[in-house]
Amino acid sequence: MGRTTVRKRLLFHVGGYDPVTPHAGAQRRFVRELKRFELTWSVKASSGALHEGADQAKWSVTSDGPNWHVETDFRLIRWDDVIDQFHRQTIWLRIPRGVIAFLDFVTAGALWGYLRTNWHYALFFLYPFVTFGALIAAAYFVGVHALHGSESIAAVIATCAVLAALMLAGWRWLHLGSLFDDWIFSRAYIRRGNAVIEQRLHRVAKEIVAFARDSDVDEILIIGHSLGAVLAVDLLDQALKLDPSLGTTGVPVTFLSIGSSILKIGFHRGAQRFRAAVERVARAPGIFWGDYQARIDVMNFYNTDPMAEMSLPREHGPVVKLVEFSRMLERAMYRSIRLRFFRVHCQFISGNDKRALYDYFMLVCGPVSAKSQTIAADGALSMIGDDGALVGKLAGSEALSEPVSGSR
Repeated sequence: MGRTTVRKRLLFHVGGYDPVTPHAGAQRRFVRELKRFELTWSVKASSGALHEGADQAKWSVTSDGPNWHVETDFRLIRWDDVIDQFHRQTIWLRIPRGVIAFLDFVTAGALWGYLRTNWHYALFFLYPFVTFGALIAAAYFVGVHALHGSESIAAVIATCAVLAALMLAGWRWLHLGSLFDDWIFSRAYIRRGNAVIEQRLHRVAKEIVAFARDSDVDEILIIGHSLGAVLAVDLLDQALKLDPSLGTTGVPVTFLSIGSSILKIGFHRGAQRFRAAVERVARAPGIFWGDYQARIDVMNFYNTDPMAEMSLPREHGPVVKLVEFSRMLERAMYRSIRLRFFRVHCQFISGNDKRALYDYFMLVCGPVSAKSQTIAADGALSMIGDDGALVGKLAGSEALSEPVSGSR
């Protein structure tokens, strides 16, 4: 099973399609939410300075309890530059490309997959395109009304002004631009990949293989949030191509998909390459895979087996964990965010108000391995005492003082 407690952890985090929060903002959010982790679990934690690179943004995290100390090397895989390239394209290019992406996902069977497994996700998929259509219809009816019985130039100008105002205001305030870009990127990634991301993942994969073979860390943890889970699968697939025995000897490797968009891509009929990568990662004997899903999050697939839904062998699938955000947050906080869908989606990478079986920061900074937390029915709840100390057998584990290699 490998070691249960850790002293040093190497983490590669792949974030979702987020045009709002670049890597520097992500680090500030991490530091802010880390304070909630301290209060919730009665521990001490601090974050080091941000070190920026072309492929990764890095910072260190130190966390302490009464009888444990953990150092985490946090590495955020950058792809904000790729997201920014899509965002910078003119609106007149993004609109037709977004419509093409919508039609592609519909005709390729993805929409049916969404409807069959999680109608909330189907609504999330339909939202930007239906809303865009409604804006066009509203502008048309306003224009017809303005031109009724009048052929003046002023009426024509007024109609064009209303159309432009509806389009530009809706594009910004209803987040249509970001959502169109998300689906445009997803279609392109399925059809032809992305050269910048593929080269970056290959370089990071080589680092993972090197660390797994020769490193003093106790755990290598790869986390993919939202669409980042798709990129994390590709990252691990590339690492396995470099070293098919990854994780079976040396440092154990754990993969966590949280609020995953794996089925967003996997349901597309043209995603054969991606589904093959998922199967290779799932079959890898040295990689443990846990998949966390939340009911209230409309941007993930709740209570689903991703392998079965993609018609892949179920015996090699992830350990699926269902979480309830309402049990992680104070009532007032939960009520304030439950209708803010993007904020709810980001709870997967935010701090908790209450101790719960899922806690991002306990997985990232805690003294219990991510694999052990995922396997345990209650996460780290029964492993951490009220004072933040390791309890039971873990408190006397020799793994707290002696590095031990493990495997799946």
